[in-house]
Amino acid sequence: MTAQESTFFCIDMKTFYASVECAERGLNPFETNLVVADLTRCKNALCLAISPKLKAQGVKNRCRLSDIPKGIKYEVAPPRMQLYIDYAADIYALYLNYFDAADIHVYSIDESFIDVTGYLPTYKKTPKELAKFIMNEIADKLHIPSTVGIGTNLYLAKIALDITAKHSRDHIGYLTEELYKETLWDHKPITDFWQIAGGTARRLARFGITTMRGIANCPQDLLYRVFGINAELLIDHAWGRESCRISDIKSYKPKSKSVSFSQILPRDYTYEEARIVMIEMAYHGCQQLMKRKVIAGKVWVGVGYSKDMHETTGAAVRLSNATALPSKIKPAVVEAFAEAAIRNIPIRRLLISFGDVCDEGCEGYDLFTDWNSVEREKTRERTVLDIAERYGKNAVLRGINYVEGATQRERNEMIGGHRAGYDDPRTTG
Repeated sequence: MTAQESTFFCIDMKTFYASVECAERGLNPFETNLVVADLTRCKNALCLAISPKLKAQGVKNRCRLSDIPKGIKYEVAPPRMQLYIDYAADIYALYLNYFDAADIHVYSIDESFIDVTGYLPTYKKTPKELAKFIMNEIADKLHIPSTVGIGTNLYLAKIALDITAKHSRDHIGYLTEELYKETLWDHKPITDFWQIAGGTARRLARFGITTMRGIANCPQDLLYRVFGINAELLIDHAWGRESCRISDIKSYKPKSKSVSFSQILPRDYTYEEARIVMIEMAYHGCQQLMKRKVIAGKVWVGVGYSKDMHETTGAAVRLSNATALPSKIKPAVVEAFAEAAIRNIPIRRLLISFGDVCDEGCEGYDLFTDWNSVEREKTRERTVLDIAERYGKNAVLRGINYVEGATQRERNEMIGGHRAGYDDPRTTG
């Protein structure tokens, strides 16, 4: 490496949730068959994570319990999201022992980017030596195994993690632009590469492009015609280029703001049952807007269906005035849901997005608005929010939260749609 080259780490905790559960039990995740799954939802629950040993036996991550071969004995750990968040915070605190926060970007609960360029001469280590040191620190202090991708830019670090490190005995991958072209230009499937999803791959395949070499050699005008401005990213990544740095990520401010929520329903819901949940989501969204001291100018509702029986449908309604009041937003959500939802197909996923979000100081209504009524509703909703903040989200509930099929009471006890934590009944499969 030349002195001018940048060096980035992309560090991932291997099967994080499962590894945390193994650490809590004093077990080695490489020697233990363990899955993280919520058996209270159904006997064939989705596995949020599986231990490395199960992976080594051919079990796929994010499988269902029924997908695990019957001859394999395993332990089931119920999800404890707060515990995983605590471990993630401890890992971040460990990074801060060696790197400045300005050089760290937390990409997800179990994955982070670190610009280590300036630290290599300080610690007198090569990139691989420093990576191994950090991996050992995480393993020794938190008992969590990790994998590291090293690259001369953020993209290459991510690809080194996702593709190269998997085939390395030391769980470390390393890529420069030249190594990338030499070793991965003809790698398949192309969907292994970051930000190339199935839809993008299918569009590329129409032109006979199935590798990164194919993108690099494709006429750029064709790519821009098919993908628009996104072609620029495809072309750069095909050549292993990435100009974005961690400082750019930290300084980024989106041009438009929105507040969005989604949930996967515990079973197939009818139109009427899903409508109840959507109203709950409207009320919850209003509370979140008030908590953030913002208001919204429009709402969008999305509906996903059981077993891909139909593609997701959606509808948007613009509010007459930007607001966070349930009395104004709920009717708009109900209207959007009625327009979006197909009545005779079982519903399994709901989405809601509040758009044109701005500071609550921009609030304004028409000449016919009853301002006393507005202030009373604001006071009531803020009181409910204050009680929930002090005594828990379920301290104050609405009548609709007790209707059969409602989900908000249970979701109030969750983090990210999964259980925050509870007593751990050991279960063996």
